[in-house]
Amino acid sequence: MKEARCAERCLGIEISGIRKLFESAAPDSINLGLGQPDFDTPEHIKEGAIAAIREGKTAYTPNMGIPELREALSRKFEKENNLSYSPDQIIVTAGASEALHIAMQALVEQGDRVLYADPGFVSYGALAVLAGGRPEGVPLDVRMCIDVEKAKEMMDGARIFILNSPGNPTGAVEPKESIRALVEYGNDRGVTIVSDEVYEHFIYGSTHWSPALFGEDVITVNATSKTYAMTGWRLGYLAGPREYTEQALKVHQYCQACATSISQYAALSAYCGPQDCVAAMREEYRARRDYLYGELTGMGFSFPRPEGAFYMFVPFGEALTGKILKSGVVVVPGDSFGCNALGHARMSYAASRSTLQAAVGRIRKAVGG
Repeated sequence: MKEARCAERCLGIEISGIRKLFESAAPDSINLGLGQPDFDTPEHIKEGAIAAIREGKTAYTPNMGIPELREALSRKFEKENNLSYSPDQIIVTAGASEALHIAMQALVEQGDRVLYADPGFVSYGALAVLAGGRPEGVPLDVRMCIDVEKAKEMMDGARIFILNSPGNPTGAVEPKESIRALVEYGNDRGVTIVSDEVYEHFIYGSTHWSPALFGEDVITVNATSKTYAMTGWRLGYLAGPREYTEQALKVHQYCQACATSISQYAALSAYCGPQDCVAAMREEYRARRDYLYGELTGMGFSFPRPEGAFYMFVPFGEALTGKILKSGVVVVPGDSFGCNALGHARMSYAASRSTLQAAVGRIRKAVGG
């Protein structure tokens, strides 16, 4: 074979450092690196999928998703977020990851600047590069929230600003006044806000504010993955101005055609069924957060208590992070999340209390050693 010729946009990105870390971990390691609920998908959602299979609902669906699911999502936006998205403004996707991808492909031109929090979710920068854009990280303040004034300085001339609240990897919840300021400033300068809201239901004392409440030039992205413990079902969605969804639909149509039919019917059961499962998961995450935060601060680590999601971003330092990994606890080094994350590591508390207790024991030994 002659020398392989690959696209520069792919050569310019790396495989996720998180995935590499999992592959190299020792078999007996305690994995606190994966951002995945440890709960099973609720039974009524499984039954919705099983019924769909039995009824032969296994063919292609409309590109945008089955009408009844998009109607349910429209009602969800109205009830939970006070947003008015009609069903024809909603595209059902293969997870929030695809929703972010098609939004970027539809909006970003070659060389456009794409802004997001640094530290921030690992996919944002890579997706920007794949769309031909230039990713730029916006620093956080001492609360692990976006530095609004710095963000304003950087927004001039940018194309997209990705907001993620509650945030991954920090667990920070952006205050209402910050979200309003970022949306209004950005929209005034032609910057589209892409709001990643996949952790919206896991907030412990604060309030979730959807950016689309404060401006029209906003695309809202969400998924069933975290809310309903449906990561493997790959079911997400985006909603926004028709001018954007019409273009994003073209990308979706050719790269995906439609989200899996069975997953769509499962999601329909999720959004139309009982919601007590979500509240139960939230309260369990809250208890785990309180336990883990208490143990880590008791060891002398000082950092803001996360207000949402199921992560802690802890200033272990690079040397101690290495010791913790060698002790058999998988945490994700901060450099996976951006240039401003050195010296930190992300821990997920989407693990049982007994698992967290065992991990704390190993970390305590690593700290003492």
